[in-house]
Amino acid sequence: MYPESITKYLQSSATGNFFLLAGPCVIEGEAMAIDIAGKVAEITRKLNIPYVFKGSYRKANRSRLDSFTGIGDLKALEILHKVGQTFSIPVVTDIHTAEEAAIAAEYADILQIPAFLCRQTDLLVAAARTGRMVNIKKGQFLSPEAMRFAVEKVRDAGNPSVAITERGTTFGYQDLIVDYRGIPEMQRNGCPVILDVTHSLQQPNQSAGVTGGKPELIETVARAGIAVGVDGIFIETHQNPAVAKSDGANMLRLDKMETLLEHLTRLRMAVNEINRK
Repeated sequence: MYPESITKYLQSSATGNFFLLAGPCVIEGEAMAIDIAGKVAEITRKLNIPYVFKGSYRKANRSRLDSFTGIGDLKALEILHKVGQTFSIPVVTDIHTAEEAAIAAEYADILQIPAFLCRQTDLLVAAARTGRMVNIKKGQFLSPEAMRFAVEKVRDAGNPSVAITERGTTFGYQDLIVDYRGIPEMQRNGCPVILDVTHSLQQPNQSAGVTGGKPELIETVARAGIAVGVDGIFIETHQNPAVAKSDGANMLRLDKMETLLEHLTRLRMAVNEINRK
């Protein structure tokens, strides 16, 4: 998809529903990716939710050297592309260096800038120049107001198709909080704002070197985002988070996805009704 068609797709819900970015933290193999994408695609079609499959082809930001980083860049990128082709949905993946932008753009429809890298000018410009939509994660260390400069870098590089994702702000050493005031603040940039629910519930910097999380609060955080008026929701999901190779501690079990999305859709319709009055 071209950036303009991506934007139209994300706004295509006739009921005014939110859109969804969802998938595993990292591509572990073709079968798991196809299974997740297929089940979420079926649910989102039923609920009229525009769906983008998310999967990292490589995890560059790991606490320990022995942490799983991926199955190989090209292999994972080819799986991402196959998912998109199989289900006729866009796919999004992270990039970490300027050199990766053009490579990933051959396989993914949306390029995602990790939160810790959201101020890297060369990375933002390289992503923008691919012509793909650019989704910028807000740094855990940045105010919502400061994200306008990241958005401007993408636009000044000639790409108007950009989104911002809220993923929590550092609160002490081992916790994150979501400041919901930041959602309307970032929407003033004239671009979609997404709430990354599962990463906002991470507990980083654990003594074991493995990130913790509070998945029992996924629906709580997601409901609050919908109530505030967020444009999209980002959720990492896995068939069995306990054995996921990355970020399992904060993922949503795949079999809980349908109930969650049903609840969020009903809440979104109620919010829309209030806004019409």
